[in-house]
Amino acid sequence: MKYTEMTLQQRQQEYAAVKAAYEQQKALGLKLNMARGKPGSEQLNLVMDMMNVLVTVDDYVDEGIESRNYGEVAGLPSARRLFADILGCKAEQVFVGGNASLQLMYDAVSKAYTHGLLHSEKPWSKLEKVKWLCPAPGYDRHFKVSESFGMELITVPMTDEGPDMDLVEQLIADPAVKGMWNVPKYSNPEGIIYSDETIRRLASMKPAAPDFMLMWDNAYCIHEFEGEYVPFADIIALCESCGNADMVYEFASTSKVTFPGAGVGVMAASRANIDYFTKLIGIQTIGFDKINQLRHVRYLKDKDTTLALMQRHAAILAPKFRAVLDALDREIAPLGIATYKRPKGGYFVSLDAMPGTAKRTLALCKEAGVVMTGAGATYPYGVDPNDSNIRIAPTLPPVAELEQAIAVLCNSVRLAALEQLGV
Repeated sequence: MKYTEMTLQQRQQEYAAVKAAYEQQKALGLKLNMARGKPGSEQLNLVMDMMNVLVTVDDYVDEGIESRNYGEVAGLPSARRLFADILGCKAEQVFVGGNASLQLMYDAVSKAYTHGLLHSEKPWSKLEKVKWLCPAPGYDRHFKVSESFGMELITVPMTDEGPDMDLVEQLIADPAVKGMWNVPKYSNPEGIIYSDETIRRLASMKPAAPDFMLMWDNAYCIHEFEGEYVPFADIIALCESCGNADMVYEFASTSKVTFPGAGVGVMAASRANIDYFTKLIGIQTIGFDKINQLRHVRYLKDKDTTLALMQRHAAILAPKFRAVLDALDREIAPLGIATYKRPKGGYFVSLDAMPGTAKRTLALCKEAGVVMTGAGATYPYGVDPNDSNIRIAPTLPPVAELEQAIAVLCNSVRLAALEQLGV
């Protein structure tokens, strides 16, 4: 029976029953963490053989380049080709950096502030105001990058096809709007894939700012855990065909493919942008870890081999996501107190609880030993206007622990909803 259809007496009886179950869970002394989208140990163990691909001295020489020495700021040519193959762009459009794409995203924004971009009239630090579009629910670390530079963050609601493009097209008429975050495939946290029409409209935008940055974080471009691989557009070629060759900056990494702490981060953009950023980054470093780049090249080989590895990841992840969705289907859906997405890839499940209950739900989870992403984290400035969205990260715990954690979450959602309705 839906909670909103219950009488006060029925809600009170339900609250007593759920509270008793919750107290039993609390007594277990759980210490479970679902706060971040981390691969589990079983996934990390999949790729341990990568540490054995460079053995002899000769192994460290790649196409005549000594990977152990200085040089190749934009990355080993073989690494640039590998990631061009995966992203569907050209090798000369790829910059291969260190272990994190987030570092490259931050660096790109930082360079806009310190030096300006190719089409900037002046460095952004000299501007009176900079505004940034933030599709939400979205990725908290994106928002923190923008916030750390003092930008004004503007929330753009997400739809089932991606960000609200009618609103985006209105907002970019303001020359102070300098950029926009995007996770186009299996968006964080809702698992939405941008529609072809949304991508076309984004690529063909004509922002008032000549140095607008379309930040394209393709973090989950090959990260299916259910169904067939879903191809994606070459956003760089698409922007170029629309007369916006220098507008887009695409990012990806192997953080959820090999080792998050020792992966490879990539930025792809127009050849002009890559040349410009290579020159600037060449002042701060003589080169990133080419040994790690070469290790990835020798292990991943090409897109087909990488996709085969991702199928092995999917076999580990699918049961975890099923455990979460099965529990929500069983314990939450019939009660009419929350809605949630059913992603087929990515690293999260997005749940929208009854408005005004997300903070209370997560406080109850924490009290019972289950740590989750903080309420509001999926919105700019950490403020969810509805206090509703909860990001579930099922990937790190083993299935048995995950089942315990999701049971706590379900009871916490129920308790918070009953309190909101009045008991």
